[in-house]
Amino acid sequence: VQLQAYGGGLVQAGGSLRLSCVASRRSFSSYAVGWFRQYPGKEREFVAAVNWRGGRKYYADSVKGRFTISRDNARNTVDLQMSSLKLEDTAVYYCAASGKGDGYTTPTVYDFWGQGTQVTVSS
Repeated sequence: VQLQAYGGGLVQAGGSLRLSCVASRRSFSSYAVGWFRQYPGKEREFVAAVNWRGGRKYYADSVKGRFTISRDNARNTVDLQMSSLKLEDTAVYYCAASGKGDGYTTPTVYDFWGQGTQVTVSS
Protein backbone atom coordinates (compact mmCIF):
# COMPACT_ATOMS: atom_id res chain seq x y z
CA VAL A 1 0.00 0.00 0.00
CA GLN A 2 1.38 3.37 -0.96
CA LEU A 3 0.29 6.31 1.12
CA GLN A 4 0.44 9.98 0.35
CA ALA A 5 -0.19 12.72 2.86
CA TYR A 6 -1.57 16.10 1.80
CA GLY A 7 -2.69 19.29 3.38
CA GLY A 8 0.21 20.60 5.39
CA GLY A 9 0.99 24.27 5.42
CA LEU A 10 1.33 27.42 7.44
CA VAL A 11 -1.47 28.46 9.76
CA GLN A 12 -1.84 30.92 12.60
CA ALA A 13 -2.28 29.73 16.15
CA GLY A 14 -5.93 29.03 16.84
CA GLY A 15 -6.57 28.16 13.23
CA SER A 16 -7.47 24.92 11.51
CA LEU A 17 -5.92 22.63 8.96
CA ARG A 18 -7.05 19.38 7.40
CA LEU A 19 -4.59 16.67 6.49
CA SER A 20 -5.51 13.85 4.14
CA CYS A 21 -3.88 10.47 3.70
CA VAL A 22 -4.70 8.83 0.39
CA ALA A 23 -3.90 5.20 -0.35
CA SER A 24 -3.12 3.60 -3.66
CA ARG A 25 -5.03 0.35 -3.16
CA ARG A 26 -8.57 -0.60 -2.32
CA SER A 27 -7.23 -3.09 0.26
CA PHE A 28 -6.48 0.03 2.29
CA SER A 29 -9.91 -0.44 3.82
CA SER A 30 -8.65 -3.48 5.73
CA TYR A 31 -5.90 -1.49 7.46
CA ALA A 32 -5.96 0.69 10.52
CA VAL A 33 -4.49 4.11 9.84
CA GLY A 34 -2.56 6.33 12.17
CA TRP A 35 -1.14 9.82 12.13
CA PHE A 36 2.19 10.56 13.78
CA ARG A 37 4.26 13.69 14.01
CA GLN A 38 7.93 14.30 14.38
CA TYR A 39 9.84 17.24 15.78
CA PRO A 40 13.43 17.86 14.66
CA GLY A 41 15.78 15.46 16.38
CA LYS A 42 12.95 13.60 18.08
CA GLU A 43 11.21 10.26 17.64
CA ARG A 44 7.87 10.11 15.91
CA GLU A 45 5.02 10.51 18.33
CA PHE A 46 1.50 9.23 18.06
CA VAL A 47 -1.25 11.69 17.21
CA ALA A 48 -4.38 9.75 16.24
CA ALA A 49 -5.51 6.46 14.77
CA VAL A 50 -8.64 4.83 13.42
CA ASN A 51 -9.35 1.13 12.99
CA TRP A 52 -10.17 -0.38 9.62
CA ARG A 53 -13.89 0.09 9.90
CA GLY A 54 -13.72 3.54 11.40
CA GLY A 55 -15.58 2.64 14.54
CA ARG A 56 -12.67 2.94 16.96
CA LYS A 57 -10.62 6.08 17.21
CA TYR A 58 -7.61 6.86 19.36
CA TYR A 59 -6.04 10.20 20.23
CA ALA A 60 -2.99 11.42 22.03
CA ASP A 61 -3.88 13.41 25.13
CA SER A 62 -2.22 16.46 23.63
CA VAL A 63 -4.69 16.61 20.75
CA LYS A 64 -7.92 15.31 22.29
CA GLY A 65 -10.78 17.68 21.72
CA ARG A 66 -8.86 19.55 19.03
CA PHE A 67 -8.12 16.93 16.37
CA THR A 68 -10.58 14.57 14.70
CA ILE A 69 -9.66 11.55 12.62
CA SER A 70 -12.06 10.11 10.08
CA ARG A 71 -11.92 7.74 7.18
CA ASP A 72 -13.77 7.19 3.93
CA ASN A 73 -12.96 3.72 2.65
CA ALA A 74 -14.79 4.38 -0.59
CA ARG A 75 -12.23 7.09 -1.35
CA ASN A 76 -9.28 5.29 0.27
CA THR A 77 -8.79 8.35 2.44
CA VAL A 78 -8.19 9.10 6.08
CA ASP A 79 -8.42 12.72 7.19
CA LEU A 80 -7.08 14.48 10.23
CA GLN A 81 -9.00 17.65 11.00
CA MET A 82 -6.89 19.85 13.23
CA SER A 83 -8.45 22.77 15.06
CA SER A 84 -7.36 25.23 17.74
CA LEU A 85 -3.82 24.72 16.56
CA LYS A 86 -0.99 25.58 18.91
CA LEU A 87 2.62 26.47 18.29
CA GLU A 88 3.62 23.07 19.65
CA ASP A 89 1.66 21.35 16.88
CA THR A 90 4.34 22.46 14.46
CA ALA A 91 5.94 19.28 13.14
CA VAL A 92 6.16 16.98 10.17
CA TYR A 93 3.06 14.79 10.08
CA TYR A 94 3.06 11.24 8.74
CA CYS A 95 0.27 8.80 8.04
CA ALA A 96 0.76 5.06 8.28
CA ALA A 97 -1.24 1.88 7.74
CA SER A 98 -1.26 -1.18 9.97
CA GLY A 99 -2.58 -4.66 9.38
CA LYS A 100 -2.38 -5.46 13.09
CA GLY A 101 -5.36 -5.63 15.39
CA ASP A 102 -4.14 -3.33 18.14
CA GLY A 103 -1.29 -1.23 19.45
CA TYR A 104 -1.94 1.67 17.13
CA THR A 105 -0.15 4.20 19.30
CA THR A 106 3.18 2.50 18.57
CA PRO A 107 5.02 3.21 15.31
CA THR A 108 6.38 -0.34 15.08
CA VAL A 109 2.96 -1.88 14.42
CA TYR A 110 2.61 0.02 11.17
CA ASP A 111 3.49 -1.68 7.91
CA PHE A 112 3.38 1.23 5.49
CA TRP A 113 4.28 4.89 5.82
CA GLY A 114 3.60 7.89 3.68
CA GLN A 115 5.91 10.80 3.16
CA GLY A 116 5.63 13.56 5.70
CA THR A 117 3.81 16.83 5.33
CA GLN A 118 4.97 19.91 7.18
CA VAL A 119 2.57 21.72 9.48
CA THR A 120 3.75 25.07 10.79
CA VAL A 121 1.75 27.04 13.32
CA SER A 122 2.74 30.67 13.70
CA SER A 123 1.97 33.15 16.45
